Amino acid sequence: MCDAVIIEAVRTPIAKGRPTGALHGEHPAGLLARTLATLVERAGIDPALVDDVIGGVVTQAGDQAANLTRTAVLAAGFPESVPAMTVDRQCGSSQQAVHIAAQGVRSGAYDIAIACGVESMSRVPMGSAVTPGSDPFAPLRERYPEGLVGQGVSAELIAARWKIAREELDAFAAESHRRAATAYAAGAFDRELAWKAPDETVRPTTTPEILAGLKPAYYDPAVAERFPEIDWRITAGNASPINDGAAAVLIMGADVAERLGLRPRARFRAFAVTGDDPLLMLTAIIPATAKVLARAGLSLEDIDLFEVNEAFAPVVLAWQRETGADLDRVNVRGGAIAIGHPLGASGARLMTTLVHAMEDRDARYGLQTMCEAGGLANATVIERS
Repeated sequence: MCDAVIIEAVRTPIAKGRPTGALHGEHPAGLLARTLATLVERAGIDPALVDDVIGGVVTQAGDQAANLTRTAVLAAGFPESVPAMTVDRQCGSSQQAVHIAAQGVRSGAYDIAIACGVESMSRVPMGSAVTPGSDPFAPLRERYPEGLVGQGVSAELIAARWKIAREELDAFAAESHRRAATAYAAGAFDRELAWKAPDETVRPTTTPEILAGLKPAYYDPAVAERFPEIDWRITAGNASPINDGAAAVLIMGADVAERLGLRPRARFRAFAVTGDDPLLMLTAIIPATAKVLARAGLSLEDIDLFEVNEAFAPVVLAWQRETGADLDRVNVRGGAIAIGHPLGASGARLMTTLVHAMEDRDARYGLQTMCEAGGLANATVIERS
């Protein structure tokens, strides 16, 4: 088994996922195409050498239907011989794409692969793949007779179970914005951006006091009756926004990189994917972290930097309480609450930010994990080369 290494990683600026957002005018396949073209240009490789491109997209409907990744590969000007596929593991789709690409390289199936992802939530709204009158969860009613809930309610259940106060959620969210704004002002994102522009949902002046004035976003009288333990703490301010964006990671065998004269940025140490309670839905990052550390032969203390997707503030805070991780090492450049969460792109975006932050801080080990709808999570450990 050969080492799979990261050669390059880029992302777009993350835009507001609404018609006024900076990326709304771009077709998602075109946005991903620009990202792919930038990736191979910066790496200095011939795209004809790429064995496969694996892309994550969550809402595979409308402009994002019909194997969008293949459309993006051709739109980027890659040779017609370069194949592509599109995967869906919900919010972890492009982290799963990273796993498929790296595992393919390690197994010898690929010499060079690209993992990427895109989501244009302004053009293809979340949930629009479910047609009116359909019920994709109907077969689960026998196993879960009381029914499952949406992610916002799952976040409320997590906050209630782990007794995370509203003040703590808002303080965490404000810190995410502070870190992201500080990183942007210092030029920390410059090397990872496909072009320099601000991430539109970062609010440098946000404070816990401002966030405290926001109303709960998911209150429902019927849900409140079913779950009286919920005191409705999740708002638009301590949850991730709706966004547009793309990201891509170039992965190859260490021997291939040496042959091509390319410098590896990091190597993959371990992978894990887990399932957990689909009612709580967003807690699988806890067992995923334990699983990937065991596979890597490392302890939590060995990890220098963490990227834990901030779908909702209580997700990261519950994970921290269970793992004991130092929050000073988690999402050091801010997270999705500030930077944004363009669903299918987020896994590759987090990996891009993690690689660059590890280099800038001379870190050895990094761990990335993401919660995903349905009670799923991916986790990845990388080691700087």
